[in-house]
Amino acid sequence: MTGSVHWLAELTIKDGQFDNFKAVMKDMVEAVQTETGTTHYEWFISDDRKTCHVYERYADSAAVLTHSASFGEFAERFLDAVEPTRVVVYGDPSAEVRDGLKAFDPTYMAQIGGFAR
Repeated sequence: MTGSVHWLAELTIKDGQFDNFKAVMKDMVEAVQTETGTTHYEWFISDDRKTCHVYERYADSAAVLTHSASFGEFAERFLDAVEPTRVVVYGDPSAEVRDGLKAFDPTYMAQIGGFAR
């Protein structure tokens, strides 16, 4: 696959876990900065600090696989602090990427029009 792959993940921050969530997020953002195929990695928080959206965009499926390989370092801390509630994947990810995301039960959306600059 050569096209970009991106997703929006919605997370519910578990009760009493906001400080732990912020700490693991900081570590994850720092680690991802070295991934050249990661073009967007943005975290957004609701006013009540209970819901977080993470927007991630990758140059291609190979870049997703590179990113996924490093997620294991943070997975336990991340999942101790949040409950993934929804993941929507955009683009045309490879079968290997789809397999790697299946634990999050994502919804896949194929592009049918428009453009990105």
